[in-house]
Amino acid sequence: MSLIWLVLAGIVVWALIRLGRQTEGPRRGHWRVAATLVSAALLVGGVLALTKGAWVSGAGLVGAALWLVVASRMRTAAVKREAIGDAEARSILGVGTGASPEQVNAAWRRLMGRAHPDQGGTEGLAAKLNAARDRLLKK
Repeated sequence: MSLIWLVLAGIVVWALIRLGRQTEGPRRGHWRVAATLVSAALLVGGVLALTKGAWVSGAGLVGAALWLVVASRMRTAAVKREAIGDAEARSILGVGTGASPEQVNAAWRRLMGRAHPDQGGTEGLAAKLNAARDRLLKK
């Protein structure tokens, strides 16, 4: 019976890790809260199993709890800024060769409204838009 609980706990841990790695941005906090609650439950179950003499399942539950805590606290790697050329920056923002700084900023705001991670976009796309704006405004 304890092996069944250990397998179920492993499935829950796997599902939470999978869920946590698929989410970005604002939903990441929910993953950490859920992982903390599940790891607390696994830790309590592991300690109870260890006090009753079930060493293998208790150690497995405690190990799974500790691993879940560490995995839920890992930060995703920061998106690196890539060096882009003027032509690529203009094509990303959709502005012409002689675009003024006001036109560049207006195009950036319009695109960032859709590409921002809080609005359903990705960090990579937002970073490209920022890099394109910075490249064109530095001239």
